[in-house]
Amino acid sequence: MATALLKSSPKSTSLVEIAQGYSLDFQGSPAAEYMSHRGLDGSATRLGLGYVASPATGHEKHLGRLAIPYLRPAAGDHAVATIRFRCINETCVKNPDGSWREDEWHEGHGKYQSLPGSKAMLYNTQALITASPYVGLSEGEFDAASAELAGIPTVGVPGVSAWRDHFDPAFLGFEAVFAFTDGDGPGEQFVEKLAERLPNVVPISFGRKCDVNKFVNENGPAALREKCGIA
Repeated sequence: MATALLKSSPKSTSLVEIAQGYSLDFQGSPAAEYMSHRGLDGSATRLGLGYVASPATGHEKHLGRLAIPYLRPAAGDHAVATIRFRCINETCVKNPDGSWREDEWHEGHGKYQSLPGSKAMLYNTQALITASPYVGLSEGEFDAASAELAGIPTVGVPGVSAWRDHFDPAFLGFEAVFAFTDGDGPGEQFVEKLAERLPNVVPISFGRKCDVNKFVNENGPAALREKCGIA
């Protein structure tokens, strides 16, 4: 198996090969079930999502997690800058009766894990080289993927504290930067911070306990376009 080869030869294995190995184990996995629940199963192949069934050397602690590669199309076919790993443990994302939790519960461990030495990066940078007068900016990978379903090229920031100064110039050439926020304290502060740095920011709020992913799942992609004022 490809994943077994990855595990036996870590020195010659690139992140691209590791991500490809995880993607081979995605279909039919708990990760596929989870992404279907989030309404993003149709985007899995495009996003290169994977499942850590057989960890590469050094990735043992990510066993059983969803693998989210940070693809970099501008750097060449299938270039991968890093991989983030998300907990999809059944006890964390489901209720005892098997239904999905409204609020996930990740006690004693982080919801996300990153590779050692990873720095804050933007997710889905393909959006920045897509011919469009506007671009979306969301808190997290799933929100970015959901906005893409509505035809809005969207970049994700892995957490409101992950913004870096050198991100600014990438967004200055657009007529509008739709800053999606779920309306909680950190989200509102994040949008206020962006508005101070980027003159083209257009805040798009979803209210408390609602984000892009939930909004699109409940109302459909067209509703998000309407909310942004896009015909």
